[in-house]
Amino acid sequence: MTMLGIIGGTGMTQLDGLVIEREQALATPWGAPSSPLLHGRFAGIPLVFLARHGFDHDLPPHLVNYRANCWALREAGVRRVVAVNAVGGISGDCGPGSLVIPDQLIDYTWGRAHTYCDGEAEPLRHVDFTEPYTNEVREWLLWAGAAAGLEPRDGGIYAATQGPRLETAAEVDRLARDGCDVIGMTGMPEAALARELGLEYACCAVVVNWAAGRGGDIHEELEQWVETGMAAARRLLEFALSGEDAA
Repeated sequence: MTMLGIIGGTGMTQLDGLVIEREQALATPWGAPSSPLLHGRFAGIPLVFLARHGFDHDLPPHLVNYRANCWALREAGVRRVVAVNAVGGISGDCGPGSLVIPDQLIDYTWGRAHTYCDGEAEPLRHVDFTEPYTNEVREWLLWAGAAAGLEPRDGGIYAATQGPRLETAAEVDRLARDGCDVIGMTGMPEAALARELGLEYACCAVVVNWAAGRGGDIHEELEQWVETGMAAARRLLEFALSGEDAA
């Protein structure tokens, strides 16, 4: 089996059910990753877990060292990555509690270290990013979601915004006009960096609130749906790793 790495976001600073075998602190040319890498077994399958915001969830989205995170995972032998991201729902069928396996994204972030091609450590390369997520990994997650009875949404556009503040209602309206279905703050540059490193990468987006102006109280929804949504994501991962398609 291809070594799997899981990047946990808000609500998943630790992977419940992971039997930890060792902790690895890796230095990279780009600095320290957000957390030590946890090597262990989940559903009996070996994997590596990294907490995107740190174990104490103290790293805001714009200060996450995405370059170090992806580099450390590759150095640890990871070749396939599942990124778990808490998001807000824009489209009507992306309400709180749902799971979305996006197939496209739009990057609205700025000022983040977004490439390894800095002219010194890595030469200039123009990677093909037409399809930002690896389709084989997407299909694997969709299969697992269906097997678990979770019915994740197949496809959608992830809007990556700067954060850490939440968006205005007018900004969300603009994103909707752009065709975006969910909105998060950590989808980029992570996906592009994984592509530069040749990692197979896909996103499991957990909708924990309606985006601004789309109904509901954002903070109340966050409290209600983060735990529920992340439990669903863990169930999806259990089915993915225990199924024969995980090979």
